[in-house]
Amino acid sequence: MIIGAIAVCIPIVAILTSHFQKQAKLKAVMLKDQLELERLKQQNFLMETEKMKLELQKMALDQPKDEFKL
Repeated sequence: MIIGAIAVCIPIVAILTSHFQKQAKLKAVMLKDQLELERLKQQNFLMETEKMKLELQKMALDQPKDEFKL
């Protein structure tokens, strides 16, 4: 009877171990993707900020020209 119970438990333990390993791998991939997304968001933010800065500089340079036309 004990041998039968052990024989049944071994495959169950193997299945559970395999499942937890797959879950851990998926979490690692998901975390890697989230980090990449955050890196891209930060890069995009910096680019947008630089773009706005350049637009403000251009507006400041164009504004005196408009004043002289009056």
